[in-house]
Amino acid sequence: MAQRHAGVFLFWPMKRYLKLYWLFSTMSMKIAFQHKTGVIFFILGKGFRFGMFFLFIHILLKNTKLFAGYTPEESMVFFLTFNVIDTFTQLVFREVYRFRYLVSSGELDGVLVKPYHPLMRVLLGGMDVMDIFMLIPYLGLLVYYLTLVPSLTTGGVLAFSLLVGNALMIATAFHILVLALGILTTEVDHTIMIYRDLVKMAMFPVDIYREPLRGILTFVIPVGMMMTFPVKGLLGMINWKLLTASLLLGSLSLLFALWAWNKALKKYQSWGS
Repeated sequence: MAQRHAGVFLFWPMKRYLKLYWLFSTMSMKIAFQHKTGVIFFILGKGFRFGMFFLFIHILLKNTKLFAGYTPEESMVFFLTFNVIDTFTQLVFREVYRFRYLVSSGELDGVLVKPYHPLMRVLLGGMDVMDIFMLIPYLGLLVYYLTLVPSLTTGGVLAFSLLVGNALMIATAFHILVLALGILTTEVDHTIMIYRDLVKMAMFPVDIYREPLRGILTFVIPVGMMMTFPVKGLLGMINWKLLTASLLLGSLSLLFALWAWNKALKKYQSWGS
């Protein structure tokens, strides 16, 4: 069964899978809005939490001329870029957080016999609609603070866009690796929380850390490449060699994650074995 789905998914028939993703997302939204009061309080709670933290950061940076060599406006761009990337990955890959139950209950067997690639279900099994309500204000604030950063260039905006895409590719690789570990160990919850904690270390530019931690967070556990490099590219602090190396590392990380997923899937012995 696992052998049948061992191929990579880079060349899926995109139109068909976009329809499937929309179907999964629609079902996810219907389930979420069955408890409307809970959804409202959850969104209000997340909004309040972000608002208080944003206010704290704003006051802290307002009284600081430079933060790790960056102006307050640039530091806020780092912070908001982190929130946009992190929230978007949670929105798209929320199904990963539910993967352990599929393995432990044996429902993964049913996923593997469906006429679509299993990653379509376990990785992209429907967006988290509640994160949409948080992503909109994050994007609005990011655009606002970008207007406060002087001397933005077309090249900087292009580098920012490429490196944000690279960050999402690395995030995808992380989540696929979590799924692979979930098959091998049935452990997902702690692994994804470790990933979240590591990513939070790049909430602000990794320049605030000393070596060798800065290098580890940039190139070994590339959360710095995910969250710091896009804004550095925007500010013209990334040369074309480092940009190319970043994109190459992002592509290799995704290919490695797909290889690990295929290996793990071949070792899956089905429920009850």
